[in-house]
Amino acid sequence: MSLSGVIFDFDGVIANTEPIHFQVYQEVLADTPLKLEPDAYYARYLGYDDVGVFTALAKDQGVSLDQGELQQLLERKVKRFQEMVGNDSVLFPTAAACVKRLAAAVPLGIASGALHHEIDSILTQAGLRRYFSAIVAADDIERQKPAPDAYVHAVRLLRTALGSTSDGCFVAIEDSRWGIEAAQAAGMPCLAITHSYSAEQLYAADAIVTSLADVDAALLQSLCTRCDE
Repeated sequence: MSLSGVIFDFDGVIANTEPIHFQVYQEVLADTPLKLEPDAYYARYLGYDDVGVFTALAKDQGVSLDQGELQQLLERKVKRFQEMVGNDSVLFPTAAACVKRLAAAVPLGIASGALHHEIDSILTQAGLRRYFSAIVAADDIERQKPAPDAYVHAVRLLRTALGSTSDGCFVAIEDSRWGIEAAQAAGMPCLAITHSYSAEQLYAADAIVTSLADVDAALLQSLCTRCDE
């Protein structure tokens, strides 16, 4: 089956924002009973969107968090994240070239736990927004990764953009086990990149690379045998 499109995760794949998210969570939680340590973040919470992080933390630590308190945390998180990102480029050094290289071959999409406006802002600032025909963010769906919804919706949008109802093969690019699980649950092969975790921790992926410089259409096409299974 031929490669029809590529769908990227965003944080930790295109944008080097995971350390920023973690720092902002720590700042926002500083005046609350909730605590978030680095090991816990990367082991348990990185795959969640903002709502998921705060609610999971509260549940795990036995802290009551009502809807008003949750909303305040979310608003502070969004505001502080935007301040931290500012006008600086947060892309991984090889991301822009990879996006342009793949966009010349197949349509591109994004399936992410980040907020839509955060993704749009960073891509627009980097001059990359025009390369993506579909973006699915945390605020576009109800169930987040590891549920397959983001990828299922992104594939649907890409097919609409292509004007095609054929199955084709869409490949995901991810940096975490939650993302790999989501992509594969959507029936997609998944290429993992070791930006956030070691290769050993990403063992479930169909292939693993250490840099986006190593990613081209030929490599992704080679993974499409999974679509035929």
